[in-house]
Amino acid sequence: MNPLAVITGGTKGIGRATAERFLAGGFDVVTCARQMDDLEEFREKAEARFPNVSLLIKQADLSLRNETADFVDYVDSLAQPVAVLVNNTGVFIPGQLHSEPEGILERSIETNVYSAYHITRGLLPKMTPEKAGHIFNICSTASLMAYPNGGSYAISKFALYGMTKGFREELKPFGIKVTAVLPGPTLTASWAGTDLPESRFMRAEDVAESIWSAYNLSPAAVIEEILMRPVAGDIS
Repeated sequence: MNPLAVITGGTKGIGRATAERFLAGGFDVVTCARQMDDLEEFREKAEARFPNVSLLIKQADLSLRNETADFVDYVDSLAQPVAVLVNNTGVFIPGQLHSEPEGILERSIETNVYSAYHITRGLLPKMTPEKAGHIFNICSTASLMAYPNGGSYAISKFALYGMTKGFREELKPFGIKVTAVLPGPTLTASWAGTDLPESRFMRAEDVAESIWSAYNLSPAAVIEEILMRPVAGDIS
């Protein structure tokens, strides 16, 4: 049986690059996204590229509590221990706190924080008996410092970072590693339409490779935080 990696929001950007890295490394991967077409397209390509492993898909909008629960139930139904959980699902809505539309804070928290909270809690009963496993939460450099136009996104990423620290402390007795991944500007759909050159961004594959490397340390060590920025620095 192949080890299992659960990677949310796996059809685009960092999520997809991470899913592909774990598939290449011999993992079965289960992922979710809102659009079934995107999931089916990814599965078709994955089956051709990675014939010895499986990409398992489930349509789910993780900003919704009931669909988050459905995704956890789907993972439980696979009857495979969870070796890796990557909480990647997120939404970025630029704006400023004093002027952004009503509801942006709620949507940001529901998508970026609650989904990771409920999925982690839902899957831990599969992980704690194994006394092993690794949880990665995709935070952001916005988890560490506010920046113009960050709005409620920054609030949600600060919260996710704090939650990651909480799980890290709580899960030490169970031998489960927890890592906060804090990437700076990465060339994903969030930057669609920008007139900046690609050279000003990191590649999603760079973030995925850092996650893979952190996972492959010996059981005695954990990288608690992965902080990454483009060589030229943040984009202001």
